[in-house]
Amino acid sequence: MRVPVKLLGFVFWLFFFHCGQCQAKQKSCRDVSVENGFIYSHPSNEEEIFYSCNTGYKPFTGNWWDSATCIEGSWTEETRCIPEGECGAFPSVHHGKLKQTKKTFRDGDKTEFVCDAGFISTPRFITCVRGTWEKPVCEVGVHCDIPPKVEYAFITSKPEELYVDGSRVTYACRRSFLMNGKNTVFCRNGVWEETPTCEEVTCPLNTTVEDLKIEQFPKSKGQFNPGHRLIFSCKGQGLILKGPREITCQSNGEWSSSFPKCEEVMCVTNLTVKMRSDGHPGPEVSVRPGHTITLSCVGMGSKLIGRSKITCLPTGEWNVPFPKCVGGKCGPPPQVDSADTKEMTKTEYNSEERVEYTCFNKYTLDLHHPYSKYLTCEQGEWRGNIKCLKPCSVSVEEMDKRGIELYWGGRKKIFSPHLDRITFACQRGKQLIGSNSNLIQYCNDGVMNLPECVRRGE
Repeated sequence: MRVPVKLLGFVFWLFFFHCGQCQAKQKSCRDVSVENGFIYSHPSNEEEIFYSCNTGYKPFTGNWWDSATCIEGSWTEETRCIPEGECGAFPSVHHGKLKQTKKTFRDGDKTEFVCDAGFISTPRFITCVRGTWEKPVCEVGVHCDIPPKVEYAFITSKPEELYVDGSRVTYACRRSFLMNGKNTVFCRNGVWEETPTCEEVTCPLNTTVEDLKIEQFPKSKGQFNPGHRLIFSCKGQGLILKGPREITCQSNGEWSSSFPKCEEVMCVTNLTVKMRSDGHPGPEVSVRPGHTITLSCVGMGSKLIGRSKITCLPTGEWNVPFPKCVGGKCGPPPQVDSADTKEMTKTEYNSEERVEYTCFNKYTLDLHHPYSKYLTCEQGEWRGNIKCLKPCSVSVEEMDKRGIELYWGGRKKIFSPHLDRITFACQRGKQLIGSNSNLIQYCNDGVMNLPECVRRGE
């Protein structure tokens, strides 16, 4: 009978698979012998041996007999007999470890052991005494008890078995409580530093305004916790609330906004240069409700658009839209700090005419919005913004005080325009201090952050 080729292949695979398993199972430890000793193994379990030693010898572990187990081709223990007068395996050290300096230890030999942090050894060495090691002892050194409990708080690390000198813990308060004191405390000479306290968050009623009416939501007897709201209004006639109408106590113990005030109702306005008001010589007008003012325009060709008489209402607003002065000519252009007009000025300018300005020596014209180099006459008023950025000045005395000098030029006064880059150097024998210091600095509108150098070792 012919056997299918596929079936033969399966049979060969099955044979080799089982043989591989046989080889894996047959993997065993090398035969072991014990010099100056004798071995016993049970016929049913050849992976474990027991041994003892001849007279005058003992197992290396220090017992009078011992065992070893074969695991993955290796014996778990060293099977060795040593003279009874020698010390063998080191004893275990609770909270420490021994330093092995050699393999054979005879009577009187010593070995050092080291204790874990927070423990001390008394003494630091153990001695081999007639074949037996002294017992190493690691005693608890200077330490602190468990960190003090703080009401309404917890510690942000797991509890430790021992808090040695120098240990630290960090406290945190539960929600709606604020910490008073340092959140991190240290163990110093066996005593914890002063712990913080957690105090319930409250917002103070810090206002003394007599005319201010306060409504509380919810109502409270003087203690305001996060979420409490206060709603304000003014008690008397002719008063208006200046500030927020409602504020809320926040989780950090502060109100969402400052307290408002009750101020007398007034109609306030600033007149343009071409407008005048009867009874008010300056540009600012401030009148009480019921008061009427009369407005007019000045300057050639200037015309008032709107009502010339307007009245202040109880709400602090005018009874009609505030009028405007349009048209007309402008007088001479105004003076600008640290700048002058580029050309000779006139006594009058028509609308849309403009004047160009230039800054004084070492000053820099700011051309970023809303600034430019022009002022323009518009409806009888000059419009625009001119700004000259200031230069930086550093004296020799100031450089000496900070231990610096110019990289190119040594000790001399500087007068540099805006954005000018200056490179300094430390004076001989001195070095730069400060992690954010830089010997290269820029002038910024008259301000320059000067570096500082001090003598080495100071």
